[in-house]
Amino acid sequence: MKFVAFERKLQGTGASRRLRITGRTPGIVYGGTGEPMLIELDHNALFHAIKKEAFHASILEMELGGAIHKVLLRDLQMHPYKPQVQHIDFQRVEATTRMTVKVPLHFSGEENSPAVKADKCLVNHVVNELTVSCFPADIPEFIAVDLSGMKKGHSLHVNDITLPKGVKVVTKGQVNPVLASVTAIEEEAAAAPAAAPAADAKGAAKPAKGKK
Repeated sequence: MKFVAFERKLQGTGASRRLRITGRTPGIVYGGTGEPMLIELDHNALFHAIKKEAFHASILEMELGGAIHKVLLRDLQMHPYKPQVQHIDFQRVEATTRMTVKVPLHFSGEENSPAVKADKCLVNHVVNELTVSCFPADIPEFIAVDLSGMKKGHSLHVNDITLPKGVKVVTKGQVNPVLASVTAIEEEAAAAPAAAPAADAKGAAKPAKGKK
């Protein structure tokens, strides 16, 4: 996925504020053998780009000054309440250096699983992305997770799925994290607060008083 960036000469809070007023977003590119580089991007083009999953989880081609640089999105700062990108960070990609990135999970097949078809259970997606370590050329756009074998009372863990070639999961202290679990519908119903009887008792009509 490609995008265009421009060299940014001014820095600081005031300069960044003026830049945003003109429809540009300040950013920075760092890492690799080069020095950190201040950049700016067209905000409208950037705002449309960040809506695409590939922009967050794949190597990007940044055109800057007529040259193409391979980078990876590292940080995205949004305005607290406006649909505006305040600042963006990219890291240079080197082919011989392993990188740690977050990759989205694409779940499928749960509607065909025994848990859903036979036992009428719910399949819960516990996490929606995984942190992985791999070389830039091996970074997957997403990791496919097949839920068609899910059964009642079972959970799907990281060790149960097949990872793309060259990709290792960074578990951050967890031995074998859960990706999806099965919940029986009757269990959820039993866990719901029994508010109905109380409401009925509270709303019951008082007996009419007899005439003196």
